[in-house]
Amino acid sequence: MSIAAIDCGTNSIRLLIADVDEAGILHEQMRVMRIVRLGEGVDRTGEFSAGALQRTFAACDEYAALIAAAGVDGVRFVATSATRDVRNRQQFVSGVRARLGVDPDVISGDEEAVLSFTGAVRGLLTGLVKLPALIVDIGGGSTEFVLGSVNPTHSVSVNIGCVRMAERHLHGDPATQEQIAAVEADLALALDLVRDAVPIAQAASIVGLAGSVTTVAAMAFDLGEYDPVLLHGSTITAEQVEAVTARLLAMTKAERAALPFMHPGRVDVIGAGAMVLRAIVRASGIDEVLVSETDILDGIVYTLTSNKG
Repeated sequence: MSIAAIDCGTNSIRLLIADVDEAGILHEQMRVMRIVRLGEGVDRTGEFSAGALQRTFAACDEYAALIAAAGVDGVRFVATSATRDVRNRQQFVSGVRARLGVDPDVISGDEEAVLSFTGAVRGLLTGLVKLPALIVDIGGGSTEFVLGSVNPTHSVSVNIGCVRMAERHLHGDPATQEQIAAVEADLALALDLVRDAVPIAQAASIVGLAGSVTTVAAMAFDLGEYDPVLLHGSTITAEQVEAVTARLLAMTKAERAALPFMHPGRVDVIGAGAMVLRAIVRASGIDEVLVSETDILDGIVYTLTSNKG
């Protein structure tokens, strides 16, 4: 059974076409990402801009062609933080339906956390994750925290994504100390909410998902190009997170853009994303982060195939 999973977040829209065999192993056919910045300005305006919708719908057209060519058995389109927040959601829903034939499923932060947990833990090698694990999915608009072993036991979503924090505070090139301090203040308040919902002190490990984490890891390893195979299952130390975050915040946009592993769509928000990761590591007291390239997309596929099975 072949499934097309689409995750539309604040910064990127991603497609995974895959199937899961009888042994429960996921076989990836295709994984594609387009950075469309759907959530551009949402924190300030409360609405999707015309340009953001146009970029997102263009990616949907591309994905519709890929899905049709693959002949999948099912499609699920999941929309997350930015879509939960906007007033003109229906315009987005109608545009997606017209292109892909399905309505976007605007999921809660709790469901997003569960799907991310499933995708991350099942996608890593058995025994690699120390349990219970704190799964941290740093998105563009929000960050999801989920603690669990075989299944998640606690989860929460807070609005400290990399796009939201960068747009709200990091306007300098490079950012000023005052701007950095403003982000840190927001992160401190958000992490107080996390501690109220998730007993992070119980975690034996941190598993970091999404582009902010993998880009920090690529910089820590000084990669000559972005290599998801090398990054998946790797670990970065708390010291590496601190050092990379400081370097990124001190760089200009042009300097970040010149890094060989840097996706162009992350140049202006990676400093904020690294700050979110740094704050989480500091709050947890855990001295390393396990990097996962599998995430909510894989969780969608696992969930759909198990439901059909």
